[in-house]
Amino acid sequence: MNTETLAQPSISTNANSIRKTGVLIVNLGTPDSPSVPDVRKYLRQFLMDERVIDIPYLNRWMLINLIIAPFRAPKSAKIYKQLWRPDGSPLKIYGYSVKEKLQRVLGNDFVVELAMRYQSPSIENGLKELRKQTLSEIIVVPFFPQYASASTGSVYKEVMRVVQDWEVLPEIKFINRFLDHPKFIEGFVNLGKKYMAQQHYDHVVFSYHGLPERQITKGDVTGNFCQFGSCCDKLDAKNQHCYRAQCFETTRLLVKGLGLAEGTYTTCFQSRLGKNPWIKPYTDEVIPELTKKGVKSVLAFSPAFVADCLETTIEVGEEYKEIFEKEGGVHWQLVESLNDSDIWIETLEDIIKKAV
Repeated sequence: MNTETLAQPSISTNANSIRKTGVLIVNLGTPDSPSVPDVRKYLRQFLMDERVIDIPYLNRWMLINLIIAPFRAPKSAKIYKQLWRPDGSPLKIYGYSVKEKLQRVLGNDFVVELAMRYQSPSIENGLKELRKQTLSEIIVVPFFPQYASASTGSVYKEVMRVVQDWEVLPEIKFINRFLDHPKFIEGFVNLGKKYMAQQHYDHVVFSYHGLPERQITKGDVTGNFCQFGSCCDKLDAKNQHCYRAQCFETTRLLVKGLGLAEGTYTTCFQSRLGKNPWIKPYTDEVIPELTKKGVKSVLAFSPAFVADCLETTIEVGEEYKEIFEKEGGVHWQLVESLNDSDIWIETLEDIIKKAV
């Protein structure tokens, strides 16, 4: 069969003058305020996401609206008040700062918008602002170093929901993960070395946000690879989308950069919810095991978070410190997140420019 190529009309306008790239940076989200109503609203939107709590809709609705939101919101609001700054939520403060800094380094050929998967500023609003521009493409950058259906996957789904009715769709590119980006690793290594230069630590803990085990096994499309054991010892083609394996790979890269010896660090998982099994080991169970071995000082990283939030500042920085000291530990030091640091901006700039 013969084929013909249709001649394309020539465009005399300089392509560079009309080519503009939209960038949507997306973090998880935060309540609009630490008040009980706003925290309850946030919890409902967050936990009703079927990718976060992946159970049948009716069961999820009853669990969230009749149990978790009514009873958890007052307790969570008190914790958010500890975290809150005079100018708002740290997650949002750092988010806007990153947006401004990133816009400056990327220049006029890019338009950067900030969004949160839950609450404000919403993904829908961010895309609405980008739609007003003449864009050749949109690059979506979820702020999750390791891919998971409940985080990055949820962002993808929401973006596609919003744009599905657009008459004109620019090319949309998604950044799937960046756990092995050299500057991302360098940023956390430099932060850790700052504390290690000040004093000796008996042990280093790498605490990642946990997920239900069922979400990990659902991600194994072969149905026969995920075993929650040695299969996470190496990140390869078979387990490249496994969140747990990605976390262990992140630890290996950080350990190499920090120069840690085998046996002086632990990878573990935090923030579990409910009675169903989550990926192990659990951070709050690792801590007593460490003190039983005589560990008196710990340096704690949270490499699943690029901005400090409730899970880093309060959960790892305060609650786990309290457990550690109660069990006989002496010094527990949280390593802050990348937040709006120069190296985080450099990381994002490199990721985005390579995606264009």
